[in-house]
Amino acid sequence: MSTLALLGIGAGSIALLLLLIIRWQVHAFVAMMLVSFLVAFATGMPIGDIISTLIAGMGGTLGSVAILVALGSMLGRMIEVSGGAASLANRFTQLLGPTRVPMALTAAALVLAIPVFFDVGFIILVPIVYGFCKAAGVNPIKFGLPVAGIMLAAHVVVPPHPGIVGGAAIVKGDIGWITIIGLAICIPLAALSQVVSGWLNRKGYPMLPTTAEQFAAFGSSQEGADSKAPKAAAAPGVGTIMALILIPLALIMAGTTGATLLPKGDNLRNVLGFIGSPIFALMVAVGLAMFLLGRNQGWNRERTNAIMESALPPAATVILVTGAGGVFAKVLTASGIGTALSQSLTATHLPLILLAFIISLALRAAQGSATVAIITTCGLLADAMAGGGYSPLQVALLTVAIGFGSLGLSHVNDSGFWIVTRYLGLSVGDGLRTWTVLTTVLGIAGFALTALLWVAVA
Repeated sequence: MSTLALLGIGAGSIALLLLLIIRWQVHAFVAMMLVSFLVAFATGMPIGDIISTLIAGMGGTLGSVAILVALGSMLGRMIEVSGGAASLANRFTQLLGPTRVPMALTAAALVLAIPVFFDVGFIILVPIVYGFCKAAGVNPIKFGLPVAGIMLAAHVVVPPHPGIVGGAAIVKGDIGWITIIGLAICIPLAALSQVVSGWLNRKGYPMLPTTAEQFAAFGSSQEGADSKAPKAAAAPGVGTIMALILIPLALIMAGTTGATLLPKGDNLRNVLGFIGSPIFALMVAVGLAMFLLGRNQGWNRERTNAIMESALPPAATVILVTGAGGVFAKVLTASGIGTALSQSLTATHLPLILLAFIISLALRAAQGSATVAIITTCGLLADAMAGGGYSPLQVALLTVAIGFGSLGLSHVNDSGFWIVTRYLGLSVGDGLRTWTVLTTVLGIAGFALTALLWVAVA
């Protein structure tokens, strides 16, 4: 089949996928599986190979993704239920002082966003944001907007979040390098989120009536009826929460450092590679959380197991969508569409890192899901990345660039847009003027820093 025909089928498959998800409201898992079948038929893939190709795509992607997402969800859920988020936010505020509350909340949000999914993490922090805003006499958007911005930035580029982990599985990216790069760039983005949010908030935005009522009533019923209720266990200390987040990151970074500095076959490199594997690192974190948080909260084994199990139903949907993205990516590769696209991109002479960002940004704007945008872009560019002779560090940079592409242009087709605007009391128009602008600025800035690193290592 000609290159032009393959590219046409590839473009048509993306268009159909967007129509199914956006216009006809088909679940992303079903939509991607259906389009994968249609692409296989349209490109003339032998019928006897179609099912095995789909299974290989699902299995190859979920081999590590399912474990990482499940363990990450369990860790985040235990931190959530134990009250660790509030402990973290309050401690950062004490350290930085009451005059720097927005900065403190943003810093706490960046740390919390590492193990906790964006929507869950933001909802956890909303009561804390409300409390500080009421004390300061300002609207929730003043403190909540930069918090939401940096949490979404971490969500799209820092493992164990599903989009970046699934994308790394498709392009065979090194999770350790991706983690190091993603975190390193998110730190200055936290400051930028604070600055841009302050600029966007230079004029006031009226709160929606329902949010205004909710905000006005916040904290008014904490006394009286609750005064005789049994006291809950104290929230875990900030040191405990920081340890649960930083220990797995330190293990992963140790593995990456060993793989970079030590020769193949070296015993120390093998040991560091084992303890630095993301699966082992998260297993250590979950085991520590079961012991430290469980003991602090007085959870028995049954209660601990129930909390961990409650994290799995939401994670299951994410895992299935990520797996279906892997199926779609595998079909694109096996059908020859990936190779045709790779050859065509090479002919444009545009830097691959720029194309990766643009494609991901366009897919994000079109269908709303950052995870789908990352997975689909990685599938489209997998052949180009594999055949380009790139180092593990360069592959990681390309993957992070794709992640930052999925950060920008969050608008009405993104569930995160509605979560943020609902809790901060923004109308759709004001949400587009603030949240959409903030995510786009952060996405472009994150890509710019990634591109600088790309030039430095080229």
